[in-house]
Amino acid sequence: MGLRKVLPPGQKPLQADNSLFIVNIVLLLILFFLATGQLMNSRDVPVLLSKTTELDIESLPKPLLLVGADGALTLDGTDLSSQEAAETLAQLSLVHVLIEGEAPATRLIDLMARPELEKVEVRLVTIHYRGEGA
Repeated sequence: MGLRKVLPPGQKPLQADNSLFIVNIVLLLILFFLATGQLMNSRDVPVLLSKTTELDIESLPKPLLLVGADGALTLDGTDLSSQEAAETLAQLSLVHVLIEGEAPATRLIDLMARPELEKVEVRLVTIHYRGEGA
C-alpha cells in the first residue's frame, strides 16, 4: 500500500479525435462537387430537335391526340372543345399524343394532369426526321 501512494495517479490513454477526419472528408467532397459542377456547366451542348415537313396522319397510331401550337386538341382529325375532350378522353383506355417539339413542356404536363387522363394509358408519339438527303 505504501508503494501506491508514492506513484503518481495513472493517466488515461489519449483517444484520437475522429471528428477531424470527418470534417476533412466533407471538405474534400464539397471541393469535388464544386469542381465537377463547374466542369459540367461550362460546356454548351446544342440540342437539335426533330422537324417534320410533311406529316401523313394516316400512318400514325390510333387514337391520336394532336396538341396544336395554341394548345387546341384534335382527336383523329376531329377538333375537340375542352368539354368534348373531357368526355371523349375519359372513355378511352389508350391514347397516343403528338405534340410539336418546340412546345413548352408545361403544355404536355398540363395535358397529363387532366383528370380524364388519370386512368388512360398515354403514349407519346415522336417522329424521326431523316433530312433531305435520305
